[in-house]
Amino acid sequence: MTAQTVRDEDRPAAFVSPVDKPLGVAVLGMGNVGSEVVRILQDHAADLAARVGAPLVLRGVAVRDLSKDRGIDADLLTTDVHGLVARDDVDLVVEVLGGIEPARELILSALNAGKSVVTANKALLAEYTGELAASAERHRADLYFEAAVAGAIPVVRPLMQSLAGDRVDRVIGIVNGTTNFILSAMDETGADYAETLAEAGRLGYAEADPTADVEGYDAAAKAAILASLAFHTRVTSADVHREGISSITADDLATAKAFDCTVKLLALCERVVEDGTERISVRVYPALLPLSHPLARVSGAFNAVVVEAEAAGQLMFYGQGAGGGPTASAVMGDLVMAARNKFFGGRGPGESTYAELPIAPMGDTPTRYHVNMQVADRTGVLSAVAAEFAKNDVSISTVRQEGAADGARLVVVTHRAKESALAATVAALSNLDIVVAVTSVLRLEGTSE
Repeated sequence: MTAQTVRDEDRPAAFVSPVDKPLGVAVLGMGNVGSEVVRILQDHAADLAARVGAPLVLRGVAVRDLSKDRGIDADLLTTDVHGLVARDDVDLVVEVLGGIEPARELILSALNAGKSVVTANKALLAEYTGELAASAERHRADLYFEAAVAGAIPVVRPLMQSLAGDRVDRVIGIVNGTTNFILSAMDETGADYAETLAEAGRLGYAEADPTADVEGYDAAAKAAILASLAFHTRVTSADVHREGISSITADDLATAKAFDCTVKLLALCERVVEDGTERISVRVYPALLPLSHPLARVSGAFNAVVVEAEAAGQLMFYGQGAGGGPTASAVMGDLVMAARNKFFGGRGPGESTYAELPIAPMGDTPTRYHVNMQVADRTGVLSAVAAEFAKNDVSISTVRQEGAADGARLVVVTHRAKESALAATVAALSNLDIVVAVTSVLRLEGTSE
């Protein structure tokens, strides 16, 4: 049965939408992603119509400047973005403007009118998912955002649908291509951070202002979205502990290699259970990963997310995490789903926050640590250092000591301990006469301990 021969008796009893007319699409923004969405809508119109059940017709594209040649019919372009969203012949809205406002206002306007929305706006979703989801629920519209987390990599829908019957315990991922490119290049070449960042800029992997990427803001927004989906609890960017990669040195990468590890900027979302109380921890920071971990081999600007679920076990999603084409692919997947729902008079699953789990403070979060320090080269140093770890109930797993021109270098790898205990240990070490400096502290993730 083709899309053109769907009979009324084949449709659900609740079907109320007029299906014999095209579904109108408005695209807000025509940058790299928006341009690809427009191209796909026009170049693959027949295939999309067959997949949806009705033609998807581009009603208009909102842009800031009408004077630029966009390669499409100029009559489709408009600067009246509010007017475009409000048009009666628009059923679906694709938002790829970015930023908080006016994107938030426009999405709410569309949802309030019963129009389904597809967005790639992670910063907006990390702050306002609750407000947007409530509007979508009230007005029986869809709010889809697969492209907001990891470009072309399908991870949002698996968490919302494929794993809806399972219990997700942990999500760990590399969700920012800029930082992964920088850390991969530092690891491969031995170059320092500043030099590698400059190279990333020249190659187009880093923005002119890379702050959102290198200081972890982008990854934190994505971690908030992932945690919300995985644990059925509303999480915002403010709930995410965030650290960037600007303090990572070539020496950190060299030391990681000595321990058969590498360094990655990780987004980590996990359940933390203590004394029978369950909470969730959501954090972003650079961490050591054993080379045996599946994320350790994710290099360049690629992204990957590993989901650990009770019944399904470990699942890994890997691919292009950014760029016009990959992100547009995820947008179009959502658009087809939303259009199908319009065609059949239904809607997809919405926000699920029934669990309402509390957020664990960073100080209560347990993990392993890699503490690198410069110490005096004399007897008794190791025992004095070990005593400070023991006083704070931080168990030592491995110690590595090397001679240096200005003393000695001591690297301590711990077993799992709370962040607050490790912080107290580092403070105590810094006050010891035999410790010249604690040069770096990195978490160690992805081990079985």
